[in-house]
Amino acid sequence: MPPSVSPLAPKTVPSMPTVPGVRFATAEAGIRYAGRTDVLLALFDRGTGVAGVLTRSKCPSAAVDWCRAKLPGGEARALVVNSGNANAFTGLKGRKAVELTAKLAAKAAACRPGQVFLASTGVIGEPLDADKFEGVLDACAQRATGDHWTDAARAIMTTDTFPKVATRTVSLGGVDVVINGMAKGAGMIAPDMATMLSFVATDAPIASPVLQSLLKRGTDKSFNCVTVDGDTSTSDTLLLFATGAAAAQGAPLIGTAGDRRLAPFRAALDDLLLDLAQQVARDGEGARKLITVTVKGATTERSARRIAFSIANSPLVKTAVAGEDANWGRVVMAVGKAGEPADRDKLAIFFGDIRVAAQGARDPDYNEKQTSAYMRGDEVTITVELGLGRASATVWTCDLTKEYVTINGDYRS
Repeated sequence: MPPSVSPLAPKTVPSMPTVPGVRFATAEAGIRYAGRTDVLLALFDRGTGVAGVLTRSKCPSAAVDWCRAKLPGGEARALVVNSGNANAFTGLKGRKAVELTAKLAAKAAACRPGQVFLASTGVIGEPLDADKFEGVLDACAQRATGDHWTDAARAIMTTDTFPKVATRTVSLGGVDVVINGMAKGAGMIAPDMATMLSFVATDAPIASPVLQSLLKRGTDKSFNCVTVDGDTSTSDTLLLFATGAAAAQGAPLIGTAGDRRLAPFRAALDDLLLDLAQQVARDGEGARKLITVTVKGATTERSARRIAFSIANSPLVKTAVAGEDANWGRVVMAVGKAGEPADRDKLAIFFGDIRVAAQGARDPDYNEKQTSAYMRGDEVTITVELGLGRASATVWTCDLTKEYVTINGDYRS
């Protein structure tokens, strides 16, 4: 039985334009689920550049290893994504599965296997039967079109409750270009590079090394600032593709990251990545509340970030929010355990605009009724003022509910 849609899901789904040079098709390959699409094939025109950031897990999936080896080539013609099986911790069988998948996709796309990128999500430790892609990828290639972004996002879902898509249009050298993106993720989310799986495409003519610079910078401010449960996936993959099709309309080729014409594109890409990352936080397994954690007045940005994640990853903080309890004592605990500079007697803690603690004690004007009313909302902001410096950081997470335990207690069943 599919999960009910998260109450934090966006109220509207954007109308996704086509990205010239990109085509999609989805299919049911029977990887794990019955009666739903579980494989995505994306095809890219010749000359499409690619950049990527991948999990820093020391136990990466076979697909992550494959992408890491192929990214230096800088060119992509096809992407295959499957859900239901992560193809991680599968040894030689896993490596053979990615080789066969790439071979089948290359045949369908009429390209080299080295131009095929792969991603898998789902159960860890179970071999992926890549023979199930036989014929499926050929059929996908025959019917692929450019207007299936939302269907594509739905095909890569696992415990997600809604497809995550975003789009931006921006001027590059006086020519409008499109940036579209999709993401999946609901659990095992504490990205140390990107999100679980996310794929972004544009028709802008931007060289692969420049794409890589843009993606790394944008990821640090978006996907690397979300957490659901503090667990970094074996499969985290974020890929950015640039077909260059807008060059035919006069868009300039961008060959250096310092090109001034790139500024609007960079801002639009950053905004799109943040949009997708926040959608992931909104769809945390069992989530009922989106939590924004901001730490101010830290000695360094790194310190602020570490303290913010200490708060956001605390089961005690997350369960307090789930119970609509403004338990600032748990926030104090999370600040103190982070191992970063902090002074108890300088701390100030806010829930929304309500200061609940200051100077090492409960705020003298604290109002339980007012604070409880705030905690009943769908979105909760926790702000910590350290009073030590000028650095700050913001991260996003969700509450921890009984449903999270239910979902993950029998995930393989």
